[in-house]
Formats: sequence, C-alpha cells, structure tokens
Amino acid sequence: MRFDRVIVVDWSAANLPTSATSRANSIWIGCHDAEGGAEWHHRTRAAAEAQILALIDAARGDGLRLLIGCDFAMGYPAGFAARLTGEARAPSIWAWLAEAIDDGPDNRNNRFEVAARINAAFPEGPGPFWSHPSGQPRPGLPFRRTGIDYAALGLAESRLAERTVRGAKSPWMLFNPGSVGSQSLLGLPMVHRLSLRGDVAVWPFEAAESPVVLAEVYPSLIAGPVAILANADGLTADQAQVRLLSRALFRLSCRDRLAPLFDAPPEAAEEGWILGAGHAALLAEALTWA
Repeated sequence: MRFDRVIVVDWSAANLPTSATSRANSIWIGCHDAEGGAEWHHRTRAAAEAQILALIDAARGDGLRLLIGCDFAMGYPAGFAARLTGEARAPSIWAWLAEAIDDGPDNRNNRFEVAARINAAFPEGPGPFWSHPSGQPRPGLPFRRTGIDYAALGLAESRLAERTVRGAKSPWMLFNPGSVGSQSLLGLPMVHRLSLRGDVAVWPFEAAESPVVLAEVYPSLIAGPVAILANADGLTADQAQVRLLSRALFRLSCRDRLAPLFDAPPEAAEEGWILGAGHAALLAEALTWA
C-alpha cells in the first residue's frame, strides 16, 4: 500500500479564532512527500477545511495518491449510530451531525447544544456525552462522568480503539485536557462533506483503495519523538506532531510497510479505528530512517 503524499491534520474545537501569535491549541496541517515536508497554521476550521480541499485538488491534479489523517474519532461505540439515526453505520452519524452542527467562519458553534440534544434522546438516564467548561452550566450535559450508566444506555464508555491505545480518550468526553469529543463533533461534518467526493474513501468504513484515503490518527502514538523535537526546535506540540507523523507515515509508505497499520478488527466497521494502533514502535522506527 503506497501513497505519494501524506497529510496529517491536528484539529481544534476552539469557539473563537485562535491567536495569530500564540499558535498552540489551534489547527495545524502537516504534509510530507518526496520533496520534503511543510506545515501550515490555521486560526479557524473553515480556513483549514478550505486548505484541505485545495490540497486534495492539487494532489489529484498532479496524479498523486493522498493519505489524510485527522486526529479526532470518526466513529462512536457500537449501537450509537443505530440509536441516533436508525442505521448502524458511522456515515449516518456524519450526515446527521452535518445537519445539526452550526460552525461559523469565526469558529462559533453549537456543539454543546447538539450534545445535550443527543443526550435528551436517551430517556434511560443521563445521555452519553459529558463535560463542559467549569462555571458554564449546560442543561442536559453533565459536568462529570459520574452518574452516567452506559450499560443502561446500551453503549460502551469507549470504543475498542480507545481501549487498545493507551491514553486515548472516549469521544463522549467533550472538554478538559486530552478530550477529543468536541473535535469529533466539529470534525465529522467535514468528514461527511469529503466523503461525498467520488475520489475519497474514509477508512476503515471503506477500503483504502481510492486516490484519496481519509483516516483517523492519534499523534500521541509518537509522543516521545514529538516532545524531543518540540523542545529542541521550540515548536508547539501540535506542529511537531503533524510534522513527525506525516513524515513517519510517508516513510513507511516509501518502504511499502504501511499495510500492517491498515489491519483493523471487526468492531472497526462500525466504530472506526486509529491508523497505527498497536504499531507505535514501527512509527517511531520510521522516524530514524534516512
């Protein structure tokens, strides 16, 4: 399995445009191909999505095969899709969220309201989503995980992917360090829009055989090398992550060693999977190759 270019996107759930000078906790896009690497910083999701589309069009225009990794969950624990949409398919969630989420060009969005709306559809008790900024009560959205009975909801607290990768957080958690839930709610509408293109496949829900393959990534798989680079070069952790992960994936592609990363368990067909789960050592090894 080979790709001519690899892009890694570090997403953001910011509710305003991020700082023009302090580039932490904003969106970073990293790219690596035979000519080297580059990174770009974006203050809004709208600007980042516009560049992703431009990068896809440029790659397709040059006849290049493209792998794009996004660092948010592309699925939810089994059973959620059917409960929310009536279809046991992750793409049905993307389409539902694309209709429900309002995400303006200035990053203002309604993700907490949408999460509370989903929670209200679970009369068995508090719904699956939780966490919000302290001091900002959100009716229908618990501040803490305590009190949510996932078994009663017919759902798991996390996907198999999170239970496999140390440190990965459940997509139900919307706020606080390490959370990915808000990024997922705001990223999946973009995944839906990209999935409508005839040249894009979203793995593992589709075979990774299209000219453009979109997949979920978890840059913390290479946390050690990221910390070393960030400290040595004074980069933000996000910039270091997209630089190194795009480089590692591209080097694996060049040596035709990407295929093991695309092995996923049966649960991934509904829940999704993290590209590279179980292969952190191989990703780190690729960074040592010339």
